Amino acid sequence: MLSELKLLDATLHRTDTQTRMPFRFGIAVMTAAPHVFLKCRYEIDGQVVTGIAAEGLLPRWFDKSPEKQADQEIDEMLQVIRQAVGFARQATAAPAFDFWRQVYQSEVMWAREQGFPSLLAQFGVSMVERTMLDALARAEHCNLATLLRENRVGLDLAAIHPELAGRTPDEFLPAQPLPKIIARHTVGLSDPLTAADLTSETRIDDGLPQTLEDCIRAYKLRHFKLKAQGDVERDLERLRSVAQVITEHCGKNFAFTLDGNEQYREFPRFVELWDGIQADVALSAFFERLIFIEQPLHRSVALDPAVANIADWENGPPVIIDESDAELSALEQALQLGYAGTSHKNCKGIMKTTAHRCLINHRNASENTNRYQMSGEDLVNIGPVALLQDLAAQAALGNTSVERNGHHYFRGLTPFPRQISEIMLQQHSDLYTPLDNGFARVNITNGELDLTSVNAAPFGVGAEVPLDGFQELSL
Repeated sequence: MLSELKLLDATLHRTDTQTRMPFRFGIAVMTAAPHVFLKCRYEIDGQVVTGIAAEGLLPRWFDKSPEKQADQEIDEMLQVIRQAVGFARQATAAPAFDFWRQVYQSEVMWAREQGFPSLLAQFGVSMVERTMLDALARAEHCNLATLLRENRVGLDLAAIHPELAGRTPDEFLPAQPLPKIIARHTVGLSDPLTAADLTSETRIDDGLPQTLEDCIRAYKLRHFKLKAQGDVERDLERLRSVAQVITEHCGKNFAFTLDGNEQYREFPRFVELWDGIQADVALSAFFERLIFIEQPLHRSVALDPAVANIADWENGPPVIIDESDAELSALEQALQLGYAGTSHKNCKGIMKTTAHRCLINHRNASENTNRYQMSGEDLVNIGPVALLQDLAAQAALGNTSVERNGHHYFRGLTPFPRQISEIMLQQHSDLYTPLDNGFARVNITNGELDLTSVNAAPFGVGAEVPLDGFQELSL
């Protein structure tokens, strides 16, 4: 029998963080962002259990409306969290999937009335969903992978993907969560590549690598995520420079993805970039190690059959969606158009992406191919909660190569009180190692992250995270 959940109360906490260097992606440059923690107390089969979730509130991703200021976007992110908590309070006691569906349906309907993007609405739901899964894993004395694989959440795959009627998650998910993942390093659009790109004003002396070549040396990186900015000539020039550094330091032992960052509104314009890559001898050889291309088309046209001619692209590489994965049916629409899959970030929802992973594995098996893919992606995730829960989900879903960039743009856990670093170093000594100031930083070794302690925890986080030093917000 499935456990039933009922939300008793919740608290929301905020702190502000600053990056160690600017992160330029698409139309945005990130130098600071709030970080919020949501704690929810549930009654689960008669016992009271607390679950936690966290996320950095990153403008210009959930909503790319150019007329909105960053402060307005942050306010709206807080609003969707508050609204989801409100709907969770109204939800009747139910197994996890049915509880999630009550909150999801109410939030999506409300967001539509408010004119909020569906992707933003799902973020609010995902915060509640993560606290629910954390609490349920604690109540069941198991980890997230077990919750999902044994379907202790009651996930109805056919409710999201009808072709999976009669199928169950254990048919598709890994028998065990991945013990390690490959860290796919983001190369931001303004990231310095070599020491020659640094000046006395931009050089950082904080004990962490700054340039791409230094990151490769320090972390022994072999997977990368490169970004396009929508200007073909500038993109080609940047890609040549990045390719030169990667091949110089990695030889032929590397792979990478290309993120289009929604920079193209016409598919032929993006194909022009690809043709330019193929026409360049050095880039053409480099791109033989491309894994896939991510979301080149703007979300407003990416699922439009009149624009997204992915299936008609002869000899084109695999293309997946990311920001366009904003409705439960988005992946099926994308596959029909010729896309090869989608991404997972916890902020897009775990129930939904678990069903997506099952569909992708089902399609690969039934068509005897490995074309369909799920990528693990990042949203500048940092600990002590958001990063660990994201890694737990990636491990449970079997996503072997996962974009990581929070460790690069933030100096470890220095945005948080020292006590949190001490807890992470004690409870997650495989994932974290100390900086020279005693704060914790992510420990990437041989290009990989060890997830032993993450998988041993209920939902990534092995210890209670004290929030008394943060601002408590109204709910």
